Amino acid sequence: MKLIIQIPCLNEEESLPVTLRDLPRQVEGFDVVEWLVVDDGSTDRTIEVARRHGVDHVVRLTNNKGLAQGFQAGLDASLKLGADVIVNTDADNQYNAGDIPKLVAPIVRGEADLVVGDREVQTIEHFSPLKKLLQRLGSWVVRRASNTTVPDTTSGFRAYNREAALQIRSTTSRSGRTQSCATRACSSRSRPTCARMPRRSSASTPSTSRCGCSSWRPPW
Repeated sequence: MKLIIQIPCLNEEESLPVTLRDLPRQVEGFDVVEWLVVDDGSTDRTIEVARRHGVDHVVRLTNNKGLAQGFQAGLDASLKLGADVIVNTDADNQYNAGDIPKLVAPIVRGEADLVVGDREVQTIEHFSPLKKLLQRLGSWVVRRASNTTVPDTTSGFRAYNREAALQIRSTTSRSGRTQSCATRACSSRSRPTCARMPRRSSASTPSTSRCGCSSWRPPW
């Protein structure tokens, strides 16, 4: 089993070393853990810093394409590199890298295709009341549209198994754009909880698991 942790970057030479320092090289359930940086047209030393700090793979976009295309480029590269599970995190060290084993655990156990980290936005002190309100409203709209119970739909701290990643790539190829739920990033670092997507053979109704995670069905 191979896990690839992908990190979209844009001029992150200062923050990237801290992010990489905290990333795991061993995760239970995986034989190999590799790191992949997607450089979205950086004009600083992001690539040099990434290679100096042991990044296994670098995908370089010739100019700034935006978060959605950067995410997709990383997903495509990870699939070609044989990833069984892909974790998307942030170069600004905004997510707790120590929670990556927790994030991928439902996938390793065969209980989920996609796992989303919950930032618990309402507890983030530097988020303004308006920002918290908009986040709650946006997440509510997405939950209503997708018939899910995911509490933080804009979180960029996510894990995908190979099947889910292939489905996203297939959807992107047909529509010409990446699903927005897979490309949004957050601007805070907090301890996430997880929301799970049961495998297709699972029950069709959302439920609450024993670890307090909410479950959802695949949209495809």
